[in-house]
Amino acid sequence: MDNCLLALVFGLLTLGGCSARVVTVSPGPLIRVEGQPVSIKCDVNEYGGPREQDFEWMMSRDANGQRMKIISTFDASYSHPSLSKRVASGDISVVRLMDNEVELKIAEVKELDAGFYWCQTPSTDSVISGNYEAQVQLTVIPNTLTVSPQTPAAVVPEGSDLTLSCSVTRVLTHPTYLSVTWSVKKGVMSEEILSFGPQGDVSTGSKFARRYADGGIRLVPGKNGLFELVISRVTSSDDGIYECNGTEWTHENGGKWIKIVESTKEMGTVSVTPTGQSLSVKASSSSSSTTLLLYPDSTLTLLCSVAADNLPALALEVTWLADGRDLITMERSGVVISNASSNGAQGKRGQASLERTGGGEYRLVVSRVSAEDGGAYACRIRAFIEKGGRSVGGGGRWHMASEKTSSPVTVNVSQIKPNFTLTLEPVLTPQVTAEPTELACHVTNITHLPPEGRLGVTWEHTTLPGIGDDPQTSHPIGSLDGYGNLLPGPTYSDRLKSGALSLSRVHPNTFKLRFLRTQEIDMGQYVCAVSSWTVTSQGDLVKTTEHQSSAQTVQWVTKRPALNVVAKHVREASVGGATFEMSCTVATENLGEVGYSVLIQSQEGFESPVRTIMTLSPDNIMQHGGATDPNRRDSLVLAKTGPAEFRFRLAGVQLSDRGFYWCDITAWTKQQLGQAWTKVASAESNKVKIDFQENGPSFSIGIQSDVNSVYPWETAKLECSLSVSGSSPKTDDLVYEVRWLFTRLRGGETTTQVASVDRFGVVKKEARNSSSDISIERKDTHTYMLNIHGTQDSDSGEYHCIATPWYLSASTGAWTQAGELTSSRVFLTVRFAVWESLKLPLLYGVAASVGVGLFSLVLGLVCAQCCCRNTAHTPRSRNKLMDLEMD
Repeated sequence: MDNCLLALVFGLLTLGGCSARVVTVSPGPLIRVEGQPVSIKCDVNEYGGPREQDFEWMMSRDANGQRMKIISTFDASYSHPSLSKRVASGDISVVRLMDNEVELKIAEVKELDAGFYWCQTPSTDSVISGNYEAQVQLTVIPNTLTVSPQTPAAVVPEGSDLTLSCSVTRVLTHPTYLSVTWSVKKGVMSEEILSFGPQGDVSTGSKFARRYADGGIRLVPGKNGLFELVISRVTSSDDGIYECNGTEWTHENGGKWIKIVESTKEMGTVSVTPTGQSLSVKASSSSSSTTLLLYPDSTLTLLCSVAADNLPALALEVTWLADGRDLITMERSGVVISNASSNGAQGKRGQASLERTGGGEYRLVVSRVSAEDGGAYACRIRAFIEKGGRSVGGGGRWHMASEKTSSPVTVNVSQIKPNFTLTLEPVLTPQVTAEPTELACHVTNITHLPPEGRLGVTWEHTTLPGIGDDPQTSHPIGSLDGYGNLLPGPTYSDRLKSGALSLSRVHPNTFKLRFLRTQEIDMGQYVCAVSSWTVTSQGDLVKTTEHQSSAQTVQWVTKRPALNVVAKHVREASVGGATFEMSCTVATENLGEVGYSVLIQSQEGFESPVRTIMTLSPDNIMQHGGATDPNRRDSLVLAKTGPAEFRFRLAGVQLSDRGFYWCDITAWTKQQLGQAWTKVASAESNKVKIDFQENGPSFSIGIQSDVNSVYPWETAKLECSLSVSGSSPKTDDLVYEVRWLFTRLRGGETTTQVASVDRFGVVKKEARNSSSDISIERKDTHTYMLNIHGTQDSDSGEYHCIATPWYLSASTGAWTQAGELTSSRVFLTVRFAVWESLKLPLLYGVAASVGVGLFSLVLGLVCAQCCCRNTAHTPRSRNKLMDLEMD
């Protein structure tokens, strides 16, 4: 009710144009950290009375709890007893800022200070109007802010990157925010580098703004409160003590950020090493000597080695100096610029090139040096470091961090060349083709050859007119360079690789050329060219001079090689199936060591086509010809039985093998093992004949039976036996076709075939009216058995067999059918047994009669007993007679 009344009065005064007191405090709620200072402002406006107003502060743990007096601007005894000591010590104080504004300060806020605070102003108005107090809530949270920096490297090379890692964390209990700030202290002054937060924005110090914009400073947020600041390409101005500051913020009503607690930790002292302190440059050659001796037309190679602690961060400009003047330069972009001399001497100098061979390694190569290339060579290095980062256009700001020049390497080019005399002489001279040839090249009167100098040789051959496709043409055979490497010429490459031709150095000053088997094309003129090789100070071999010998002619009188081949019988085949064997002997003229290939050929007649039976290569590889039956290859043998003798054997000759046989032999030469054979000469032998007549085997046949008479249902056996005489074939090479015939009449002409078996063993039975069965059994190769099972009267009659022999002919190798053979006849009788035929019917009749009689007796007795039981006498009626008479 009172509040309503005050509001009504205030409204009336306002409408009436009168003023009303307004008391305000800092907007809340306020969040502060325990142990940190707290200040709460309070002011009053639109009041009456004196300009200077008094203020009273009270607090309560709860909004509606009992208020506790804190401090007053006009009453020194205003404070509650529990707070009087803190007020007296200055821990709690009030400061007048203006006549109408004061500030309540708590030097170190405690957790029990959390609560609601009221600011009151005693009334000095003539009329009570407006509000006389204002309230704000204060929340006190524990101090959980932790700043944990990582110590950076104490010494950092100039141009490298410096990473500053700092972890800022706190326990989140209320909506507070964090920020991290890096700074560097030089002396007593501390310069802010970069700040991040609390709104996620980045701010930099004035001295580092341009560097951050160019990318020279980067912020890398991490996880779990870890932040990294990377300073790229540091310079000496980056020396100092680096610090990390972590701050906790609160965002109060009104959009104002309030710092509630902060912590600053020193990360460590960083010292930047200037590039000039670690940069070193060295010019060297392959040898450790600082003085090089070269010969004209050799190659100069020098290496410039650059070392620095921050080498990857440096952009190097490399320049080679010759006697103090720029020879060639590689800019930091990698572009090579050759600095030509202005006095025109550059045209006499060798061609210079510069390349980067590795990290900090640059190689200078001057090819075909001359006397003008001598002098002192030094390597100059200019090291550049990019300041800041790259701009939007892609360019960067560079500054030269250091410049150094290596110690010089002295290069001397000698003008004295070695001299010597050559003598070429034959060691072995061939008299005929395929004999060895050997030439020796002697080096004498050697002068001005350094102790480490070496000799090389090159052999050349010029053919004689009329030999080869391109006469009078010089062909390089091969060469031995200063290292002793064999460099074959294109024409003789295969012969050198196979070993048929060799180049050697048998003494320090003697070289030899040797042909293992000289060919006609090798006749001609030979020269040797000896070169001197000198080892430079860099360890390289360079050719300094070369001399050529006079020509040496190699020639002989050529004789054509010839062959003579003689064939003769070793074993003659007079009958089919025998073995034929012949030998071929070779006689040679004007031939050295050769190999032979053999063709065994045959011809049925002089006008018949020639067939190739077998071949034997010079490598003793045997093959069958196209005229050879694949089934008879095991019967053919061709072998080398002597240095110049070959034998051919044919086992089991046939009629198709008759004809003439001879050897066609070719002589071949080979320069070396693994090289292809070269044909020299060939010849055919005389012809040897195979001729015989075919005489086949003779056969006979007979028939017999173990019994000539059988009873019905017994088995009759008839045996057909064959025999062979003459050239009896093998068991597996002989079979028969056998047929059995039957006639019921003795000596009858009409016969019926009973059964047969062909030469493959297939049995065929003919249809018969008899109920008996038949089978054929082969007991051995020459015996066949006819079995008649369950004989009947219809099986009685004459039997005989007809056989056709088949044998594998040794002459033709094919199955041959001999003449048909017919045996004599055998009569088979099937007897009729009377008793045997009647005893069963009689037995059955007697048994049936006895059975019927016994049955009749039994039946009569049964009927008598059943039908005639009344035995009393019945008187004869007299009327019977009368009845009879009437009838």
